[in-house]
Amino acid sequence: MSLSDADRAFAAELFAGLGGVTTRRMFGGMGIYRDGVIFALMRGDGAILLKGANGFGDTLEAAGGEHWKHRREDGTTTAMPYWTLPDAALDDPELACDWARRAIDHL
Repeated sequence: MSLSDADRAFAAELFAGLGGVTTRRMFGGMGIYRDGVIFALMRGDGAILLKGANGFGDTLEAAGGEHWKHRREDGTTTAMPYWTLPDAALDDPELACDWARRAIDHL
């Protein structure tokens, strides 16, 4: 599944308060960058995930974020260093930017 223009616009608007945010298409989804550093992804299914580097994944998981485990064609899974953005932040750009800043601080 591939992202629509509306999906990409939603993610860009959600994190606009950070300043310096750019996106780049990748693997049916997109990377979300601040000042050239990737801090989040939007998967092809529209899910937004934050990078959980240096222990921040535990914080995201405690807030209800789900750890992304990529299933390969051969059936094996690989844990990726990304967790879903907590649901409350999907409707609140200020909260989304707060979570994003915290993720960026752990990079």
